[in-house]
Amino acid sequence: MAQKIKKKFSHESTKKLFVAQGGKRVGMKWQLKVVKTDGSVEEYLHTKVIGTISKVLAQSGQADISIAEQLAEAVTYFLYHEKLCRSVTSSEIFSVIKAVLAATSYGDAAVVLNEHHFERKLKRSRVEVVSVDICELADAELLCRTEELDGRNRWDKSRIVAGLVIKYDISRPTARTIAAMVEEKIFSMGLSLVPASLIKQLVLGDAAVVLRAQRQLQTA
Repeated sequence: MAQKIKKKFSHESTKKLFVAQGGKRVGMKWQLKVVKTDGSVEEYLHTKVIGTISKVLAQSGQADISIAEQLAEAVTYFLYHEKLCRSVTSSEIFSVIKAVLAATSYGDAAVVLNEHHFERKLKRSRVEVVSVDICELADAELLCRTEELDGRNRWDKSRIVAGLVIKYDISRPTARTIAAMVEEKIFSMGLSLVPASLIKQLVLGDAAVVLRAQRQLQTA
């Protein structure tokens, strides 16, 4: 796949594609669906690709939103016009983004993207959720006695998504946004054992913030 993309999209070709389309997203005959790692399906969002590329460009010292938009055009064009499939996995999108970056003059950004991807996988593999409700000091001390803990589960943000969708009737894209916010907070804490009660507090807090922001946008 990488060689095919390199041949198809040089840095100049992405610029020509962007200009030829008048700076707009290339025409699409259908809405591409994305199959997530947890098996759920959602619509492909071109803006998410722009955001991902923009972030890794900035982290590699090459911040340029216009370049991010051009490279995102190449990714979206390839997915719609070369694969000719109505669905794509999130890992395939990741591979195409990385290949487009590597095929142009943004190899450093491709390295950053790859490192970030594997760092997230490593963190997810090291975090466990424990069925502990922290109300007293004795409850917190349980976290230090791992041999006494029951109900330990590997961190899985898809459970947060499912809970928000089923229990609170929140749309899946919004639920995924909230779950991502919670995951970022959990990872930044550096905890290997996370109480379920803490996750619940973070989920409800972030859900309230996101839903309030959505209501404000609707009434603005």
